Amino acid sequence: MQKNALYILLADDDEDDRLFFKDAFEEIKIQTNVDFVHDGMQLMDHLNNADNKLPDILFLDLNMPKKTGKECLIEIKKSDRLKDIIIAIYSTSSSEEDIEDTFIQGANIYIKKPSDFNTLKKIINEVVTVNWHYHTSGLNRDNFLLRLK
Repeated sequence: MQKNALYILLADDDEDDRLFFKDAFEEIKIQTNVDFVHDGMQLMDHLNNADNKLPDILFLDLNMPKKTGKECLIEIKKSDRLKDIIIAIYSTSSSEEDIEDTFIQGANIYIKKPSDFNTLKKIINEVVTVNWHYHTSGLNRDNFLLRLK
């Protein structure tokens, strides 16, 4: 891993979405190391392994096999070791219930997966450049859902 690079972890079972995500990170001007896990069980095994570096930002899909993103979010927030990980929900769902639930459960931001590459690059750039300590100190539902104009 590159020193001083942001460590990004994406938990998503869709291979096309992972490739789309990886390509977008390669095109932004921020130094990152991006890793992937394919389901919720693999995510929790990765995070709970003390030998693994914790991600600076976890992009978490809600609809995954074996363990859903919501189940992972709850487990992460209950863990003293993991609770401070910045979590960006990254999902195809735009359900108000999903948005509300993940906000209450402690996610930092909710992103509806975009369908085009340029929008994805803008979203990723926005998320990785936010000062999360400042942003989450005044977190409310209006700034929880990321909407790009």
